[in-house]
Amino acid sequence: MKRRSFLKKAAAGVAATTIAAPAIAQSQPSIQWRMAASWPKSLDTIFGGAEHVARRVGEITDGKFQIRAFAAGEIVPALQVLDAVQAGTVELGHTATYYYFGKDPTFALGTSVCFGPNARQNNAWWYYGGGDKAMEPLFKEYGCLAFPAGNTGCQMGGWFRKEIKSVADLKGLKFRIGGMAGLVLAKLGVVPQQIGGPDIYPALEKGTVDGAEWVGPYDDEKLGFNKVAKFDYYPGFWEGVSMLHCLVNEKKWNELPKHYQAALMAACGEANVMMPARYDAQNPAALRRLIGGGTTLHAFPKSVMEAAEKASFELYEELKGKSKHWARVYPEWKKFRDEQFLWFRFAESTYDNYSFSSKIGAGKS
Repeated sequence: MKRRSFLKKAAAGVAATTIAAPAIAQSQPSIQWRMAASWPKSLDTIFGGAEHVARRVGEITDGKFQIRAFAAGEIVPALQVLDAVQAGTVELGHTATYYYFGKDPTFALGTSVCFGPNARQNNAWWYYGGGDKAMEPLFKEYGCLAFPAGNTGCQMGGWFRKEIKSVADLKGLKFRIGGMAGLVLAKLGVVPQQIGGPDIYPALEKGTVDGAEWVGPYDDEKLGFNKVAKFDYYPGFWEGVSMLHCLVNEKKWNELPKHYQAALMAACGEANVMMPARYDAQNPAALRRLIGGGTTLHAFPKSVMEAAEKASFELYEELKGKSKHWARVYPEWKKFRDEQFLWFRFAESTYDNYSFSSKIGAGKS
């Protein structure tokens, strides 16, 4: 299986398989799979990624390989998708792997960690920086393969009932947060709560949590957070983006005809491109509506950002002694992340030629 080689040719491959589908369909079996997603149907962006994968696989295979996407709770709860795929309850799932950091913290690197990469950097690491190969042994232990199949793009910091003016305001705060970021915030006195998307609003409304984060304006508006919390904070330092995956049961994957494997990989690649584009198109208007409706935006204080960054990298060092996979993957991930950050600072500075030239000397490369 040559994942990166396939993805380089994805566009041509999709066209070719679509054209060839009628001829191939005559000799290929009819297969029906179920996909369990971690998202409610109301979130047309993120659940739409799961639907896109299912629809495109059917189109590419001329309807011979059918996948039906189920929302969170229809087959299994939002945070049990990996378990369902591993057990063979479903053939595949659409989820955020950081939900399973309790099994192994390295799962978080597949989605997002505090002060981690942006969407483009995530893709660079996974497809060309060795990320897929580095993560493969971990997924194999759980009997599955993982294919990027969506990304939220940049996120907000979350909704709070009260203002956050200092680190002291975080102490004792019950906060819904996804993934391993809860371990970081716990170092600052927060009481983290990992709750699936469909259950966040009721928890915030009833006061079970004092604040919550999800994705950003478009989804947050749909979930109604602005109705029960007034203060919306940025930036989302604990989850700048979320790379999402299709997890596929390894045994079921090996039973698929090669053409069907290629169709599924192509569909995942499409979803990985289309989802962040959709979020980027819809978030600005949603943010304007939220502000017009009375939401107030606040930046996290510098003291909170500095304390969170310090706690994050302290945690990452501690985890080296607790997980063999983390000890193996994290150092190379960190090296790649740091190089990417330097490159993006360099690239962005070129928008201002005069400022850039004054820093490194005009005429130098």
